[in-house]
Amino acid sequence: MNRSNSHLSNAWARIHPVPIVRGKGSFVFDDQGNRYLDFTSGIAVTSTGHCHPKVVEAIQRQAESLIFGQMNCVIPAVTMDYARELAEVCPEGIDSFFFSNSGSEAVEGAVKLAKVATGKTNLIAFSGGFHGRTSMAMALTTSKGVVRSGYQPLPSGVFIAPFPTAFHLGWTEEEATRFCLDRLQEMLKSQTRPQETAACILEPILGEGGYLPAPAAFLQGLRQICDQNGILLILDEIQTGFGRTGSMWVHQAMNVEPDILTIAKGMGSGLPISGIGCSGEMMSKWQPGTHGGTYGGGSAIAMAAARATLQVIQEEGLVENASEQGRHLRQTLEEIVDPLDMKTDVRGAGLMLGVEFCTDQPGWVPSLQEECLRRGLILLNCGLDGNVVRFVPPLTVSADEIDQAMAILREAVQAIA
Repeated sequence: MNRSNSHLSNAWARIHPVPIVRGKGSFVFDDQGNRYLDFTSGIAVTSTGHCHPKVVEAIQRQAESLIFGQMNCVIPAVTMDYARELAEVCPEGIDSFFFSNSGSEAVEGAVKLAKVATGKTNLIAFSGGFHGRTSMAMALTTSKGVVRSGYQPLPSGVFIAPFPTAFHLGWTEEEATRFCLDRLQEMLKSQTRPQETAACILEPILGEGGYLPAPAAFLQGLRQICDQNGILLILDEIQTGFGRTGSMWVHQAMNVEPDILTIAKGMGSGLPISGIGCSGEMMSKWQPGTHGGTYGGGSAIAMAAARATLQVIQEEGLVENASEQGRHLRQTLEEIVDPLDMKTDVRGAGLMLGVEFCTDQPGWVPSLQEECLRRGLILLNCGLDGNVVRFVPPLTVSADEIDQAMAILREAVQAIA
């Protein structure tokens, strides 16, 4: 069978050129019979592993009864059930949801809701953040120039505040936090005043920007500044949510509550689904017809997958597993990279870990990825310079699978060091 890539857009930067035909748990299999440990999870999407039997069963069962019901016309019962169950695992005050298909759509919707709810126009995002590839989401995104290149001018009214990257600044977290909060206060005096600023939007752990966690003190200070100035806080937990970091949500571990929460990725174990969560009072600011979408909330199959995913996460203790296996993964990563003759930084939380390799050797990280792929381990990179390798296995990953992956990583590092 001819499976040439020539008919696919080259807008996708591909790690693995060979077609994948099957996935099971932490592994994928190509059409040549090779098996690979997938420590990308489709960029944190396949949270319950590839083809978890309970998710597959839910999809199959739903497909036999109702595939789609457009939300302006009918309401699929499974959508109502999922919204109720999702509210039970969200923080107090996040109890009303608008569903869509992608993270970018969730961000676009959250921005529209914030503007409607406050009657204000401007937005503050933070350096290094990634919020998507649609126009407004690109305007909020500064993780890497290639995302915005060729598309400007982008929507106006967006202001970029510094993110406390203590590692890059050479400061303590306390120093970086104080500096960035001071600059934010300055921005509210000099660039976008509180009476015109609808919301601040932040990834609590930068994703494409390099797996850099925001210090808890920074998030708490940001929450305080927003409250003092009548500004909404949008937390983008599209990559961090649903147990990825060893907590259901990062903001829970940091004792901060958002006004609006954006969610996606690990939500449906691979089916396209995303959402915006907020209070019912805020959601009521949206008048019927002022926001919508053909497929959002109407795909009964995606909803069934999301509902089964949430059940698996709870029933199989995957949040706890992410915390436990994340500690094991972090410890092993540190053991592997500490002896290297270069500055490194292992960071993140749970099963969302990154390693930054600071080296002047061109192509070091791509070479590492290639060596790992050749040995059966698929890894992604990220960061402004592409020198952060991220480790994002499914939440179902076992200690043995982590050990297999780390054995491959160790061999690959030795091969190029």
